[in-house]
Amino acid sequence: FKLNTIQFVLKTGATFLETAVQFKLNNPSLIRRWMKEFKEQGVEGLKPKGESSMSKKPNKRKKKEEKKLTREEILERENELLRLENAYLKKLRAFRENPNAFHEKHRQR
Repeated sequence: FKLNTIQFVLKTGATFLETAVQFKLNNPSLIRRWMKEFKEQGVEGLKPKGESSMSKKPNKRKKKEEKKLTREEILERENELLRLENAYLKKLRAFRENPNAFHEKHRQR
């Protein structure tokens, strides 16, 4: 797939963005990286290296599991979220009571 993509760029002179669209890739810089590896190492540079990306996902889960919050930290987080919700609701109520207050306040500046 990588080789076909690079050959398309070389044959047509298409930009990386145009090539990404053609091959339904969401990251044109990926093609740039493939092109660089191809120029430096040839076809060998395009082959997958080492572990697959699938094996890295469980490590992320382990890190999340390692950082378990204490009961106090959980309560502090919940308290902060409730404070934010309270402040939001107060502002919403004030806006509903006087929708023009916001515009009047910003016209003065």
